[in-house]
Amino acid sequence: MSSGLNIAALARRTGIAPDTLRKWEQRYGILRPTRTGGGQRRYGEHDVDRVVWLKARLAEGYRIGEAADLLGVEALETGTSPQQLARLTFEAALRSDSTAVNRLLDHGFALEITVACAEIVQPLLVSVGEAWHAGRMTIAQEHLVSSAVRARLERKLAEVRAPVHGRAVLACAPDERHELGLLMLAVALRADGWEVAYLGPDLPVPDAVALARDSGATLLCFSVSTSAAADSLEAGLRGTVRPPGARLLIGGLAANQLLARRVGASHLAGDLPTVVEALRAGAPAASVG
Repeated sequence: MSSGLNIAALARRTGIAPDTLRKWEQRYGILRPTRTGGGQRRYGEHDVDRVVWLKARLAEGYRIGEAADLLGVEALETGTSPQQLARLTFEAALRSDSTAVNRLLDHGFALEITVACAEIVQPLLVSVGEAWHAGRMTIAQEHLVSSAVRARLERKLAEVRAPVHGRAVLACAPDERHELGLLMLAVALRADGWEVAYLGPDLPVPDAVALARDSGATLLCFSVSTSAAADSLEAGLRGTVRPPGARLLIGGLAANQLLARRVGASHLAGDLPTVVEALRAGAPAASVG
C-alpha cells in the first residue's frame, strides 16, 4: 500500500481546502499523487512543498494560473535536472539576470528540500565562490545569488511542521558570518520533523548554550568556516556548563575531528541527506563525521 497523506490531511497541512486542491490538481497538474491498492490518492512531502509555495505566491498577489506557470510544473517534469538548474542559475548570475536567478531557484525549491539543497544550492554556491575568487564574478553578482538563496531558505524554515524528533539549536560561532550551510541544515532538519531554533551568525557561545538548556534541546550545533571562528568557539565553550541531554555538534569548513575532540563534540561531515539521517538515528560521532 502506498504511504502518504490523503486529501484531508494535505488540506490540514497546507491550509488549502480539499475542493481547491482537487481543482489545482486537475486544472494545473500541480500535484503528483500516488495511489493505494484500492485506487485512493496519496500525497507526499513534495506535494506539500508545492502547495505551500503556491499559497505564498497567492499571498503576494499572484493569480493561481500565474503562480502555476512560475512554478513551472511541466518544465520540471520534462527533464530539467537539479544539476541543470544549478548550472542555469549560475549562468543567469553571470549575466546579472536577477529575474532568471529567482525563477530558476523557485523551480529548484519546488523539489524535495534535501534535493534542492544538496544537488542545486550547494553546487551552485561552490561555483559562485570559485568564480568570485577567479575574478569572473563580481561581489554584486555573488550577493544576488546568496540573497536569493537565503530568502528561500528562511521561507522554508518558517513553515510550520509537527516536531517528532526533538529540538535542535543551531548557531554560527562568534566571528562566523557565513551562514548558508547552517541554514540549509536547519531547513533540512525542520523538514525531517525537528523543532529548530536557528540563531544565525556571530552568536556568543554562552547565549546559544543557555537557550539550548532552557528549551530542552537535544541537539546544539555550531558552524565554523574560519580558524578565527573555530578559536572563538573553543574559547567560548571552555568552562561553559553544557546543557544536559544535548549532543554538541560542529560543522563547516574549519570543523574537523581534532577540534571536535578538543571541545567534546561530534563532527558533522558528508552530504546533507546523510547528516540528517545520522542525526535522526542518533548516530555516534564516528557516523556523522
